[in-house]
Amino acid sequence: MEKSLTASYDPQRPVALPKTLGILRRGLGDPTIRLSQTEAWLAFATPLGDATLHIHKPSPSSPAALQAWGPGAQWAMESAPNLLGAKDDWTDFDAGVKEGKFPEIIARSRFEHPDFVLPSTGRIFEHVTGAILEQRVTGIEANYAWRWLIRHLGHRAPGPAPEGLMIFPGPQKLATMKRWDWQAARVEGQRATTMARVVRVASSLQWWADKPINQPKPNAMAPGTLEAALASVSGVGPWTIAETLQRSHGSADHISVGDFHLADFVGQVLAGSRISDAQMLDLLAPYAPHRQRVVRLLQLSGQRKQSFGPRYAPLDHRRR
Repeated sequence: MEKSLTASYDPQRPVALPKTLGILRRGLGDPTIRLSQTEAWLAFATPLGDATLHIHKPSPSSPAALQAWGPGAQWAMESAPNLLGAKDDWTDFDAGVKEGKFPEIIARSRFEHPDFVLPSTGRIFEHVTGAILEQRVTGIEANYAWRWLIRHLGHRAPGPAPEGLMIFPGPQKLATMKRWDWQAARVEGQRATTMARVVRVASSLQWWADKPINQPKPNAMAPGTLEAALASVSGVGPWTIAETLQRSHGSADHISVGDFHLADFVGQVLAGSRISDAQMLDLLAPYAPHRQRVVRLLQLSGQRKQSFGPRYAPLDHRRR
């Protein structure tokens, strides 16, 4: 039996695993994560090597029992509290709620979901590649590509992990992908090219893994932040940056501008009608630097966007 590291962590506040870690799962069949009300299994690459992390939390209010395996077990254990909101401070937001600065639906959702926190993983490459796969396609297509890459280029998670738990392939593996491999994964040329560009800068992006989200990198061109570094990659825009930073650094303010559904949803709930991305940014501007908290609480509120018109159809990649 492979040796493991064990520890416990008490967030000192309620934390529900599905609400908090659900953002890390790319479809119900994601091979990198298993998630339930009381436990989570996560497999990922770390700077020290592969790791499997098991989090057992019998209830939202209970401490978490942590166990990790693999060469990256120590890194996984040290970063585990961040998955449970150790870096996520709601003090200013909650003070604003008490002062009536947020709409009633936001205040009510916060009251009903005190066990929701924003996780931060420190895993930039994994999240930016996952976001690129989701650009301009349906969730079905994106999740298929994610699973294809893992099953063809990934490898089994270390330790006594659940059957099928696997590690997402690193930059070196993805660099071996040919055009026909991307076609088999149902990824057309534009996204494949963007993936190749991110693969080439993956090592430089890792510098920000354990740094504050806005910390400038020494000797980098101003402003020298992670957001600027991601934006410098052709094919990576505001939507992809937001989707990455929401996961890697638990950004409380980055909004997924350009999302196929988000502006309509936010407009319908807060303004009673569908709106554009620009109008959504205007509507959410008073809530900075908590705009992502507002969006997530709206999504937890039980409100749903009305559906009109045809669904977004999957693309045909056979000649792409």
